[in-house]
Amino acid sequence: MQERAGAGDPFGALGDSNRRTIVAMLAQGPHSVQEIADQLPISRPAVSRHLRLLREAGLVTVEPKGTRRLYQLDELGAGAVRAFLEAVWGEATARFTLAAENTRSEDPESD
Repeated sequence: MQERAGAGDPFGALGDSNRRTIVAMLAQGPHSVQEIADQLPISRPAVSRHLRLLREAGLVTVEPKGTRRLYQLDELGAGAVRAFLEAVWGEATARFTLAAENTRSEDPESD
């Protein structure tokens, strides 16, 4: 996966369950820090720190809307993670299929 300049590791950022929950929330649409904090058992400052790490990893963007700042998924960052996983998973699936097709069962009842 090609990293964007200055971006942190998106897989490292997704290693925390609170950050994964935040990403899942943002997949439903933009949210403010307070909206996110209201759904998590952590403080608003902790949510802000998690959002900063997600931004540095290229997974989240922020947009000022009046006095609020709305966070949303960064399509480029999320797309890069998805493409990487699909490429790796696709190769693993192809190898598994090939192995399964070329492996004969030792069980005489399965023939």
